[in-house]
Amino acid sequence: MALSRLFKVEQPTRRTFTWGDGLVLIGVAVLIYAGVRLALGAPTTVAGPVISLSPRALPRYALFSVARMAAAYALSMLFTLVYGYLAAYNRRAEQVLMPLLDVLQSVPILSFLPVVLLSFSAILPENLAAELASVVLIFTSQAWNLTFAWYQSLTTVPKELREASATFRFNGWLRFRMLELPFGAISLLWNSMMSWAGGWFFLMAAEIFTVGQRDFRLPGLGAYLREAANQGDLPAILYGLGALILVIVALDQLVWRPLLAWADRFKLETVESENPPTSWFYDLLRGSRLVDGFSRRVWQPLAERVDAWLLRRFPMSDEQRRAGSGRPWGMYLLAAVVGLALLYGVYRAGEMLWQVPPAQWQEIGLGVLATLLRVSAALTIALAWTVPVGVAIGTNPRLATWLQPLVQVTASVPATALFPVFLLLMVGLAGGLNLAAVLLMLMGTQWYLLFNIIAGASAIPQDLKYTTALLQLSRWERWRTLILPALFPYIITGAITASGGAWNASIVAEYVEFGGRTLRTTGIGALIAHATANGDYPLLLAATLTMIVTVVVVNRLVWRRLYRLAEERYRME
Repeated sequence: MALSRLFKVEQPTRRTFTWGDGLVLIGVAVLIYAGVRLALGAPTTVAGPVISLSPRALPRYALFSVARMAAAYALSMLFTLVYGYLAAYNRRAEQVLMPLLDVLQSVPILSFLPVVLLSFSAILPENLAAELASVVLIFTSQAWNLTFAWYQSLTTVPKELREASATFRFNGWLRFRMLELPFGAISLLWNSMMSWAGGWFFLMAAEIFTVGQRDFRLPGLGAYLREAANQGDLPAILYGLGALILVIVALDQLVWRPLLAWADRFKLETVESENPPTSWFYDLLRGSRLVDGFSRRVWQPLAERVDAWLLRRFPMSDEQRRAGSGRPWGMYLLAAVVGLALLYGVYRAGEMLWQVPPAQWQEIGLGVLATLLRVSAALTIALAWTVPVGVAIGTNPRLATWLQPLVQVTASVPATALFPVFLLLMVGLAGGLNLAAVLLMLMGTQWYLLFNIIAGASAIPQDLKYTTALLQLSRWERWRTLILPALFPYIITGAITASGGAWNASIVAEYVEFGGRTLRTTGIGALIAHATANGDYPLLLAATLTMIVTVVVVNRLVWRRLYRLAEERYRME
Protein backbone atom coordinates (compact mmCIF):
# COMPACT_ATOMS: atom_id res chain seq x y z
CA MET A 1 0.00 0.00 0.00
CA ALA A 2 1.40 3.41 -0.93
CA LEU A 3 2.24 5.70 1.95
CA SER A 4 0.14 8.49 0.49
CA ARG A 5 -2.97 6.39 1.03
CA LEU A 6 -2.39 6.32 4.76
CA PHE A 7 -3.69 9.84 4.99
CA LYS A 8 -7.14 10.94 3.98
CA VAL A 9 -7.19 13.32 1.00
CA GLU A 10 -10.22 15.55 1.19
CA GLN A 11 -10.92 19.21 0.68
CA PRO A 12 -11.01 20.80 4.13
CA THR A 13 -14.20 22.49 5.21
CA ARG A 14 -13.79 26.18 5.83
CA ARG A 15 -14.61 27.43 9.25
CA THR A 16 -15.69 31.06 9.33
CA PHE A 17 -16.61 33.21 12.29
CA THR A 18 -19.75 32.00 14.04
CA TRP A 19 -22.16 33.38 16.59
CA GLY A 20 -20.16 31.51 19.20
CA ASP A 21 -17.14 33.75 18.58
CA GLY A 22 -19.10 36.92 19.28
CA LEU A 23 -20.81 35.45 22.33
CA VAL A 24 -17.52 34.28 23.81
CA LEU A 25 -15.78 37.61 23.26
CA ILE A 26 -18.65 39.45 24.90
CA GLY A 27 -18.60 37.04 27.85
CA VAL A 28 -14.85 37.45 28.39
CA ALA A 29 -15.12 41.24 28.19
CA VAL A 30 -17.86 41.22 30.82
CA LEU A 31 -15.83 38.84 33.01
CA ILE A 32 -12.76 41.08 32.86
CA TYR A 33 -14.89 44.13 33.67
CA ALA A 34 -16.51 42.34 36.64
CA GLY A 35 -13.05 41.41 37.96
CA VAL A 36 -11.88 45.02 37.64
CA ARG A 37 -14.90 46.31 39.52
CA LEU A 38 -14.48 43.72 42.25
CA ALA A 39 -10.76 44.51 42.52
CA LEU A 40 -11.59 48.09 43.47
CA GLY A 41 -12.88 46.75 46.80
CA ALA A 42 -9.67 44.92 47.68
CA PRO A 43 -7.68 45.82 50.84
CA THR A 44 -5.40 48.80 50.34
CA THR A 45 -2.46 47.17 52.13
CA VAL A 46 -1.37 43.53 52.10
CA ALA A 47 1.79 42.35 53.88
CA GLY A 48 3.64 39.37 52.42
CA PRO A 49 5.91 36.89 54.22
CA VAL A 50 9.67 37.31 54.51
CA ILE A 51 11.50 35.13 51.96
CA SER A 52 14.58 33.52 53.51
CA LEU A 53 17.63 33.11 51.27
CA SER A 54 19.12 30.42 53.47
CA PRO A 55 19.84 27.16 51.58
CA ARG A 56 18.09 25.31 54.43
CA ALA A 57 14.78 26.82 53.33
CA LEU A 58 15.05 25.41 49.81
CA PRO A 59 13.60 21.91 50.50
CA ARG A 60 10.51 23.48 52.07
CA TYR A 61 10.17 26.01 49.25
CA ALA A 62 10.60 23.26 46.66
CA LEU A 63 7.80 21.26 48.31
CA PHE A 64 5.47 24.27 48.25
CA SER A 65 6.20 24.97 44.57
CA VAL A 66 5.71 21.34 43.50
CA ALA A 67 2.45 21.21 45.45
CA ARG A 68 1.11 24.28 43.63
CA MET A 69 2.23 22.87 40.29
CA ALA A 70 0.61 19.50 41.05
CA ALA A 71 -2.68 21.13 42.09
CA ALA A 72 -2.76 23.20 38.90
CA TYR A 73 -1.87 20.15 36.80
CA ALA A 74 -4.64 18.03 38.34
CA LEU A 75 -7.11 20.82 37.63
CA SER A 76 -5.75 21.17 34.09
CA MET A 77 -6.09 17.45 33.33
CA LEU A 78 -9.66 17.33 34.64
CA PHE A 79 -10.52 20.39 32.56
CA THR A 80 -8.81 18.90 29.50
CA LEU A 81 -10.60 15.54 29.56
CA VAL A 82 -14.07 17.03 30.02
CA TYR A 83 -13.69 20.09 27.81
CA GLY A 84 -11.96 18.33 24.92
CA TYR A 85 -14.47 15.47 24.98
CA LEU A 86 -17.44 17.82 24.76
CA ALA A 87 -15.84 19.87 21.98
CA ALA A 88 -14.94 16.79 19.93
CA TYR A 89 -18.30 14.98 20.12
CA ASN A 90 -20.94 17.69 20.40
CA ARG A 91 -21.05 19.94 17.35
CA ARG A 92 -23.34 22.45 19.02
CA ALA A 93 -21.05 22.66 22.01
CA GLU A 94 -18.02 22.92 19.72
CA GLN A 95 -19.43 26.13 18.21
CA VAL A 96 -18.97 27.76 21.62
CA LEU A 97 -16.22 25.71 23.28
CA MET A 98 -13.56 25.98 20.57
CA PRO A 99 -13.93 29.77 20.13
CA LEU A 100 -13.86 29.99 23.93
CA LEU A 101 -10.66 27.94 24.02
CA ASP A 102 -9.14 30.27 21.42
CA VAL A 103 -10.01 33.20 23.66
CA LEU A 104 -8.88 31.59 26.90
CA GLN A 105 -5.46 30.60 25.60
CA SER A 106 -4.99 34.13 24.22
CA VAL A 107 -5.99 35.97 27.42
CA PRO A 108 -2.80 37.62 28.69
CA ILE A 109 -3.03 36.23 32.21
CA LEU A 110 -0.01 38.26 33.35
CA SER A 111 -2.13 41.37 32.77
CA PHE A 112 -5.19 39.77 34.33
CA LEU A 113 -3.28 38.47 37.38
CA PRO A 114 -3.64 41.73 39.35
CA VAL A 115 -7.38 41.64 38.73
CA VAL A 116 -7.56 37.99 39.85
CA LEU A 117 -5.49 38.64 42.96
CA LEU A 118 -7.39 41.75 43.98
CA SER A 119 -10.75 40.12 43.25
CA PHE A 120 -9.92 37.08 45.39
CA SER A 121 -8.52 39.24 48.19
CA ALA A 122 -11.77 41.23 48.25
CA ILE A 123 -13.80 38.13 49.15
CA LEU A 124 -11.27 35.68 50.65
CA PRO A 125 -8.52 35.73 53.31
CA GLU A 126 -5.28 37.14 51.93
CA ASN A 127 -3.21 33.93 52.11
CA LEU A 128 -5.94 31.82 50.52
CA ALA A 129 -6.49 34.45 47.82
CA ALA A 130 -2.79 34.45 46.93
CA GLU A 131 -2.63 30.63 46.83
CA LEU A 132 -5.72 30.35 44.63
CA ALA A 133 -4.46 33.08 42.32
CA SER A 134 -1.09 31.32 41.92
CA VAL A 135 -2.82 28.03 41.07
CA VAL A 136 -5.07 29.83 38.56
CA LEU A 137 -2.05 31.43 36.88
CA ILE A 138 -0.16 28.13 36.65
CA PHE A 139 -3.35 26.42 35.44
CA THR A 140 -3.59 28.87 32.55
CA SER A 141 -0.04 27.98 31.53
CA GLN A 142 -0.77 24.24 31.62
CA ALA A 143 -4.34 23.66 30.45
CA TRP A 144 -4.62 25.02 26.92
CA ASN A 145 -1.97 22.93 25.15
CA LEU A 146 -3.26 19.81 26.94
CA THR A 147 -6.82 20.56 25.78
CA PHE A 148 -5.79 21.23 22.18
CA ALA A 149 -3.74 18.01 22.15
CA TRP A 150 -6.63 15.96 23.59
CA TYR A 151 -9.10 17.48 21.12
CA GLN A 152 -6.69 16.77 18.26
CA SER A 153 -6.34 13.14 19.38
CA LEU A 154 -10.09 12.62 19.64
CA THR A 155 -10.75 14.08 16.20
CA THR A 156 -8.02 12.02 14.50
CA VAL A 157 -8.75 8.54 15.88
CA PRO A 158 -8.61 6.23 12.83
CA LYS A 159 -12.00 5.23 11.45
CA GLU A 160 -11.23 1.50 11.54
CA LEU A 161 -10.55 1.67 15.29
CA ARG A 162 -13.89 3.35 15.88
CA GLU A 163 -15.58 0.69 13.77
CA ALA A 164 -13.85 -2.00 15.82
CA SER A 165 -15.08 -0.44 19.05
CA ALA A 166 -18.62 -0.36 17.61
CA THR A 167 -18.29 -4.02 16.59
CA PHE A 168 -17.38 -4.94 20.17
CA ARG A 169 -20.32 -2.79 21.34
CA PHE A 170 -18.25 -0.56 23.59
CA ASN A 171 -20.35 2.03 25.30
CA GLY A 172 -19.05 5.54 25.99
CA TRP A 173 -16.99 4.68 29.08
CA LEU A 174 -15.28 1.62 27.58
CA ARG A 175 -14.59 3.52 24.38
CA PHE A 176 -12.99 6.28 26.41
CA ARG A 177 -10.85 3.95 28.53
CA MET A 178 -9.97 1.32 25.92
CA LEU A 179 -9.61 3.43 22.76
CA GLU A 180 -9.59 7.20 23.10
CA LEU A 181 -7.44 7.62 26.20
CA PRO A 182 -4.78 5.10 25.03
CA PHE A 183 -4.75 6.67 21.55
CA GLY A 184 -4.11 10.13 23.01
CA ALA A 185 -1.78 8.93 25.79
CA ILE A 186 1.53 9.77 24.08
CA SER A 187 0.38 13.24 23.03
CA LEU A 188 -1.05 13.94 26.49
CA LEU A 189 2.15 12.73 28.14
CA TRP A 190 4.50 14.94 26.12
CA ASN A 191 2.16 17.89 26.51
CA SER A 192 2.05 17.21 30.25
CA MET A 193 5.82 17.61 30.35
CA MET A 194 5.42 20.82 28.36
CA SER A 195 2.73 21.99 30.77
CA TRP A 196 5.06 21.52 33.73
CA ALA A 197 7.81 23.37 31.87
CA GLY A 198 5.39 26.22 31.16
CA GLY A 199 4.31 26.17 34.78
CA TRP A 200 7.87 26.73 35.94
CA PHE A 201 8.06 29.68 33.53
CA PHE A 202 5.15 31.41 35.29
CA LEU A 203 6.05 30.27 38.80
CA MET A 204 8.13 33.35 39.56
CA ALA A 205 5.24 35.64 38.62
CA ALA A 206 2.78 33.47 40.56
CA GLU A 207 4.76 33.36 43.81
CA ILE A 208 5.97 36.94 44.09
CA PHE A 209 3.57 39.62 42.91
CA THR A 210 3.01 43.14 44.22
CA VAL A 211 0.35 45.70 43.34
CA GLY A 212 1.18 49.05 44.92
CA GLN A 213 1.16 48.52 48.71
CA ARG A 214 -0.26 45.02 48.35
CA ASP A 215 2.37 42.27 48.70
CA PHE A 216 1.13 38.84 47.55
CA ARG A 217 4.38 36.91 47.91
CA LEU A 218 4.24 33.18 48.59
CA PRO A 219 7.08 30.97 49.88
CA GLY A 220 8.47 28.86 47.04
CA LEU A 221 11.31 28.45 44.56
CA GLY A 222 10.02 31.23 42.33
CA ALA A 223 9.90 33.69 45.22
CA TYR A 224 13.37 32.55 46.34
CA LEU A 225 14.88 33.17 42.90
CA ARG A 226 13.18 36.54 42.50
CA GLU A 227 14.26 37.70 45.96
CA ALA A 228 17.83 36.53 45.31
CA ALA A 229 17.84 38.43 41.99
CA ASN A 230 16.48 41.58 43.64
CA GLN A 231 19.21 41.48 46.28
CA GLY A 232 21.91 40.61 43.75
CA ASP A 233 22.89 37.57 45.83
CA LEU A 234 24.70 35.41 43.26
CA PRO A 235 25.28 32.41 45.59
CA ALA A 236 21.58 32.37 46.47
CA ILE A 237 20.67 32.53 42.76
CA LEU A 238 22.92 29.52 42.11
CA TYR A 239 21.45 27.65 45.08
CA GLY A 240 17.92 28.35 43.82
CA LEU A 241 18.68 27.30 40.25
CA GLY A 242 20.43 24.18 41.56
CA ALA A 243 17.40 23.25 43.65
CA LEU A 244 15.08 23.86 40.68
CA ILE A 245 17.20 21.68 38.40
CA LEU A 246 17.33 18.90 41.01
CA VAL A 247 13.53 18.95 41.28
CA ILE A 248 13.16 18.85 37.49
CA VAL A 249 15.63 15.96 37.12
CA ALA A 250 13.94 14.03 39.94
CA LEU A 251 10.53 14.47 38.29
CA ASP A 252 11.98 13.37 34.96
CA GLN A 253 13.52 10.19 36.37
CA LEU A 254 10.75 9.25 38.80
CA VAL A 255 7.67 10.37 36.86
CA TRP A 256 8.09 11.25 33.19
CA ARG A 257 10.58 8.61 32.04
CA PRO A 258 8.59 5.75 33.67
CA LEU A 259 5.40 7.09 32.07
CA LEU A 260 7.08 7.29 28.66
CA ALA A 261 8.24 3.67 28.96
CA TRP A 262 4.76 2.60 30.06
CA ALA A 263 2.96 4.58 27.32
CA ASP A 264 5.03 3.01 24.54
CA ARG A 265 2.50 0.15 24.51
CA PHE A 266 -0.10 2.54 23.09
CA LYS A 267 1.74 3.28 19.84
CA LEU A 268 -0.36 2.56 16.78
CA GLU A 269 1.81 -0.08 15.10
CA THR A 270 1.87 -3.76 14.22
CA VAL A 271 5.66 -4.12 14.53
CA GLU A 272 7.45 -3.63 17.83
CA SER A 273 9.94 -0.78 17.96
CA GLU A 274 13.60 -1.73 17.83
CA ASN A 275 14.60 0.66 20.64
CA PRO A 276 11.62 1.29 22.92
CA PRO A 277 12.04 3.92 25.65
CA THR A 278 13.36 2.55 28.93
CA SER A 279 13.36 3.65 32.55
CA TRP A 280 15.32 2.16 35.43
CA PHE A 281 12.62 3.25 37.88
CA TYR A 282 9.85 1.69 35.76
CA ASP A 283 11.80 -1.58 35.59
CA LEU A 284 12.31 -1.41 39.35
CA LEU A 285 8.58 -0.99 39.97
CA ARG A 286 7.65 -3.80 37.57
CA GLY A 287 9.96 -6.18 39.42
CA SER A 288 8.66 -5.25 42.85
CA ARG A 289 6.54 -7.87 44.64
CA LEU A 290 4.84 -5.18 46.69
CA VAL A 291 3.75 -3.29 43.57
CA ASP A 292 2.61 -6.53 41.91
CA GLY A 293 0.61 -7.54 44.99
CA PHE A 294 -0.95 -4.09 45.27
CA SER A 295 -1.90 -4.21 41.58
CA ARG A 296 -3.51 -7.67 41.78
CA ARG A 297 -5.25 -7.36 45.14
CA VAL A 298 -6.16 -3.68 45.34
CA TRP A 299 -5.84 -1.77 42.07
CA GLN A 300 -7.37 -4.24 39.61
CA PRO A 301 -10.41 -5.12 41.78
CA LEU A 302 -10.95 -1.43 42.50
CA ALA A 303 -10.71 -0.57 38.78
CA GLU A 304 -13.20 -3.31 37.92
CA ARG A 305 -15.65 -2.01 40.51
CA VAL A 306 -15.28 1.54 39.22
CA ASP A 307 -15.83 0.30 35.65
CA ALA A 308 -18.94 -1.60 36.66
CA TRP A 309 -20.33 1.38 38.59
CA LEU A 310 -19.67 3.81 35.74
CA LEU A 311 -21.20 1.42 33.21
CA ARG A 312 -24.38 1.35 35.26
CA ARG A 313 -24.54 5.03 36.09
CA PHE A 314 -23.18 6.65 32.92
CA PRO A 315 -23.71 4.46 29.86
CA MET A 316 -22.91 7.40 27.52
CA SER A 317 -24.33 5.92 24.35
CA ASP A 318 -23.58 7.49 20.98
CA GLU A 319 -27.02 9.07 20.97
CA GLN A 320 -26.27 10.79 24.27
CA ARG A 321 -22.96 12.08 22.95
CA ARG A 322 -24.62 13.83 20.05
CA ALA A 323 -26.42 17.08 20.53
CA GLY A 324 -29.86 16.55 21.96
CA SER A 325 -32.83 17.51 19.87
CA GLY A 326 -34.99 18.62 22.77
CA ARG A 327 -35.04 22.26 23.86
CA PRO A 328 -36.47 22.42 27.39
CA TRP A 329 -37.95 25.69 28.57
CA GLY A 330 -35.46 25.75 31.43
CA MET A 331 -32.65 26.20 28.93
CA TYR A 332 -34.50 29.10 27.31
CA LEU A 333 -34.93 30.75 30.72
CA LEU A 334 -31.28 30.27 31.61
CA ALA A 335 -30.22 31.67 28.21
CA ALA A 336 -32.43 34.71 28.77
CA VAL A 337 -30.95 35.40 32.21
CA VAL A 338 -27.40 35.00 30.92
CA GLY A 339 -28.21 37.22 27.94
CA LEU A 340 -29.53 40.01 30.17
CA ALA A 341 -26.47 39.76 32.41
CA LEU A 342 -24.19 39.98 29.37
CA LEU A 343 -26.05 43.01 28.02
CA TYR A 344 -25.67 44.81 31.34
CA GLY A 345 -22.00 43.86 31.51
CA VAL A 346 -21.43 45.09 27.95
CA TYR A 347 -23.03 48.42 28.86
CA ARG A 348 -20.81 48.91 31.92
CA ALA A 349 -17.67 47.71 30.10
CA GLY A 350 -18.49 50.12 27.28
CA GLU A 351 -18.63 52.97 29.78
CA MET A 352 -15.13 52.11 30.94
CA LEU A 353 -13.82 51.76 27.37
CA TRP A 354 -15.34 55.16 26.52
CA GLN A 355 -12.85 56.73 28.93
CA VAL A 356 -9.92 55.66 26.70
CA PRO A 357 -8.89 58.67 24.56
CA PRO A 358 -8.36 58.33 20.77
CA ALA A 359 -4.59 58.81 21.15
CA GLN A 360 -4.39 55.69 23.33
CA TRP A 361 -6.49 53.69 20.85
CA GLN A 362 -4.00 54.68 18.13
CA GLU A 363 -1.14 53.59 20.41
CA ILE A 364 -2.92 50.27 20.99
CA GLY A 365 -3.22 49.70 17.21
CA LEU A 366 0.48 50.35 16.63
CA GLY A 367 1.35 48.13 19.60
CA VAL A 368 -0.66 45.21 18.20
CA LEU A 369 1.16 45.40 14.86
CA ALA A 370 4.58 45.57 16.53
CA THR A 371 3.87 42.63 18.81
CA LEU A 372 2.43 40.62 15.90
CA LEU A 373 5.73 41.02 14.04
CA ARG A 374 7.69 39.82 17.09
CA VAL A 375 5.39 36.84 17.58
CA SER A 376 5.75 35.87 13.91
CA ALA A 377 9.54 36.13 14.13
CA ALA A 378 9.65 33.99 17.27
CA LEU A 379 7.43 31.29 15.70
CA THR A 380 9.50 31.23 12.50
CA ILE A 381 12.74 30.76 14.43
CA ALA A 382 11.14 28.10 16.64
CA LEU A 383 9.85 26.09 13.67
CA ALA A 384 13.24 26.23 11.97
CA TRP A 385 14.96 24.24 14.72
CA THR A 386 12.21 22.34 16.57
CA VAL A 387 11.10 20.24 13.56
CA PRO A 388 14.48 18.56 12.86
CA VAL A 389 15.44 18.28 16.54
CA GLY A 390 11.99 17.00 17.56
CA VAL A 391 12.04 14.34 14.83
CA ALA A 392 15.55 13.26 15.87
CA ILE A 393 14.49 12.85 19.51
CA GLY A 394 11.12 11.24 18.71
CA THR A 395 12.46 8.66 16.26
CA ASN A 396 15.69 7.74 18.06
CA PRO A 397 15.02 6.37 21.58
CA ARG A 398 18.75 6.06 22.29
CA LEU A 399 19.22 9.75 21.54
CA ALA A 400 16.10 10.58 23.54
CA THR A 401 17.44 8.70 26.58
CA TRP A 402 20.03 11.37 27.29
CA LEU A 403 18.75 14.34 25.25
CA GLN A 404 15.14 14.32 26.49
CA PRO A 405 16.07 14.99 30.17
CA LEU A 406 18.36 17.79 28.98
CA VAL A 407 15.54 19.33 26.96
CA GLN A 408 13.16 18.92 29.91
CA VAL A 409 15.57 20.72 32.24
CA THR A 410 16.31 23.49 29.73
CA ALA A 411 12.61 24.03 29.00
CA SER A 412 11.76 24.15 32.70
CA VAL A 413 14.32 26.76 33.75
CA PRO A 414 12.26 29.98 33.92
CA ALA A 415 13.32 32.25 31.08
CA THR A 416 12.29 35.23 33.20
CA ALA A 417 15.13 34.35 35.61
CA LEU A 418 17.70 34.52 32.81
CA PHE A 419 16.16 37.47 30.95
CA PRO A 420 18.07 40.18 32.90
CA VAL A 421 21.36 38.56 31.79
CA PHE A 422 20.37 38.63 28.10
CA LEU A 423 19.02 42.15 28.47
CA LEU A 424 22.31 43.31 29.97
CA LEU A 425 24.15 41.90 26.94
CA MET A 426 21.76 43.35 24.33
CA VAL A 427 20.62 46.65 25.77
CA GLY A 428 23.59 48.49 24.27
CA LEU A 429 23.01 47.13 20.77
CA ALA A 430 20.90 48.76 18.06
CA GLY A 431 17.36 47.51 18.59
CA GLY A 432 18.58 45.65 21.66
CA LEU A 433 15.29 45.59 23.54
CA ASN A 434 13.43 44.46 20.42
CA LEU A 435 15.87 41.58 19.99
CA ALA A 436 15.66 40.74 23.68
CA ALA A 437 11.84 40.75 23.50
CA VAL A 438 11.87 38.28 20.58
CA LEU A 439 14.39 36.14 22.45
CA LEU A 440 12.23 35.97 25.59
CA MET A 441 9.15 35.10 23.50
CA LEU A 442 11.19 32.38 21.80
CA MET A 443 12.50 30.98 25.10
CA GLY A 444 9.03 30.81 26.55
CA THR A 445 7.15 29.33 23.58
CA GLN A 446 9.49 27.19 21.46
CA TRP A 447 9.03 24.26 23.82
CA TYR A 448 5.33 23.96 22.97
CA LEU A 449 6.35 23.18 19.39
CA LEU A 450 9.25 20.92 20.34
CA PHE A 451 7.31 18.68 22.73
CA ASN A 452 4.39 18.31 20.33
CA ILE A 453 6.75 17.42 17.47
CA ILE A 454 8.51 14.86 19.68
CA ALA A 455 5.12 13.35 20.52
CA GLY A 456 4.15 13.17 16.84
CA ALA A 457 7.47 11.68 15.76
CA SER A 458 7.43 9.06 18.52
CA ALA A 459 3.88 8.03 17.51
CA ILE A 460 4.82 7.16 13.91
CA PRO A 461 4.30 3.37 13.61
CA GLN A 462 7.41 1.27 13.24
CA ASP A 463 5.92 -0.71 10.36
CA LEU A 464 5.59 2.48 8.31
CA LYS A 465 9.25 3.20 8.90
CA TYR A 466 10.06 -0.30 7.64
CA THR A 467 7.87 0.36 4.59
CA THR A 468 9.85 3.48 3.67
CA ALA A 469 13.05 1.43 3.97
CA LEU A 470 11.67 -1.36 1.76
CA LEU A 471 10.56 1.17 -0.86
CA GLN A 472 14.07 2.64 -0.73
CA LEU A 473 12.76 6.18 -0.45
CA SER A 474 15.26 8.99 -0.32
CA ARG A 475 15.54 11.15 2.79
CA TRP A 476 13.47 13.93 1.20
CA GLU A 477 10.79 11.50 -0.04
CA ARG A 478 10.55 9.96 3.43
CA TRP A 479 10.02 13.40 4.95
CA ARG A 480 7.50 14.38 2.27
CA THR A 481 5.39 11.20 2.27
CA LEU A 482 5.58 10.08 5.90
CA ILE A 483 7.21 12.34 8.46
CA LEU A 484 5.73 15.75 7.61
CA PRO A 485 2.16 14.44 7.01
CA ALA A 486 2.31 12.48 10.29
CA LEU A 487 3.65 15.53 12.15
CA PHE A 488 1.24 18.06 10.65
CA PRO A 489 -1.50 17.80 13.32
CA TYR A 490 1.08 18.00 16.10
CA ILE A 491 2.82 21.00 14.52
CA ILE A 492 -0.48 22.88 14.30
CA THR A 493 -1.36 22.02 17.91
CA GLY A 494 2.05 23.24 19.07
CA ALA A 495 1.89 26.37 16.92
CA ILE A 496 -1.50 27.40 18.31
CA THR A 497 -0.35 27.15 21.93
CA ALA A 498 3.08 28.63 21.14
CA SER A 499 1.43 31.61 19.46
CA GLY A 500 -0.79 32.25 22.47
CA GLY A 501 2.19 31.88 24.79
CA ALA A 502 4.23 34.36 22.74
CA TRP A 503 1.48 36.99 22.99
CA ASN A 504 1.31 36.39 26.74
CA ALA A 505 5.09 36.60 27.12
CA SER A 506 5.08 40.00 25.39
CA ILE A 507 3.90 41.54 28.65
CA VAL A 508 7.17 40.74 30.43
CA ALA A 509 9.32 41.04 27.28
CA GLU A 510 8.32 44.54 26.13
CA TYR A 511 8.24 46.30 29.51
CA VAL A 512 11.14 45.60 31.87
CA GLU A 513 12.24 47.12 35.16
CA PHE A 514 16.00 46.67 35.17
CA GLY A 515 18.84 48.33 37.05
CA GLY A 516 16.57 50.85 38.75
CA ARG A 517 15.03 52.04 35.49
CA THR A 518 12.14 51.03 33.26
CA LEU A 519 12.83 49.87 29.71
CA ARG A 520 9.99 49.54 27.23
CA THR A 521 9.44 49.19 23.52
CA THR A 522 6.44 49.67 21.26
CA GLY A 523 4.02 46.80 21.72
CA ILE A 524 0.65 45.78 23.14
CA GLY A 525 2.41 43.87 25.93
CA ALA A 526 4.21 47.04 27.03
CA LEU A 527 0.90 48.92 27.11
CA ILE A 528 -0.71 46.23 29.25
CA ALA A 529 2.25 46.15 31.66
CA HIS A 530 2.27 49.96 31.85
CA ALA A 531 -1.47 50.09 32.56
CA THR A 532 -1.07 47.42 35.24
CA ALA A 533 1.78 49.25 36.96
CA ASN A 534 -0.13 52.55 36.98
CA GLY A 535 -3.54 51.12 37.82
CA ASP A 536 -5.03 52.51 34.58
CA TYR A 537 -7.97 50.09 34.40
CA PRO A 538 -9.65 51.56 31.27
CA LEU A 539 -6.40 51.24 29.30
CA LEU A 540 -5.84 47.77 30.79
CA LEU A 541 -9.31 46.64 29.68
CA ALA A 542 -8.94 48.16 26.20
CA ALA A 543 -5.46 46.76 25.56
CA THR A 544 -6.33 43.31 26.92
CA LEU A 545 -9.49 43.03 24.83
CA THR A 546 -7.61 44.22 21.74
CA MET A 547 -4.96 41.55 22.23
CA ILE A 548 -7.64 38.88 22.72
CA VAL A 549 -9.53 39.91 19.58
CA THR A 550 -6.31 39.97 17.55
CA VAL A 551 -5.26 36.50 18.67
CA VAL A 552 -8.74 35.10 18.04
CA VAL A 553 -8.81 36.59 14.52
CA VAL A 554 -5.40 35.08 13.74
CA ASN A 555 -6.52 31.72 15.14
CA ARG A 556 -9.73 31.70 13.12
CA LEU A 557 -8.18 32.84 9.84
CA VAL A 558 -4.98 30.79 10.03
CA TRP A 559 -4.63 28.16 12.73
CA ARG A 560 -8.17 26.84 12.88
CA ARG A 561 -8.25 26.31 9.10
CA LEU A 562 -4.97 24.42 9.32
CA TYR A 563 -6.43 22.46 12.24
CA ARG A 564 -9.36 21.38 10.05
CA LEU A 565 -6.93 20.42 7.30
CA ALA A 566 -5.01 18.25 9.78
CA GLU A 567 -8.22 16.65 11.03
CA GLU A 568 -9.69 15.86 7.61
CA ARG A 569 -6.68 15.20 5.39
CA TYR A 570 -3.78 14.07 7.59
CA ARG A 571 -5.30 11.56 9.96
CA MET A 572 -3.49 8.25 9.85
CA GLU A 573 -5.79 5.46 8.69
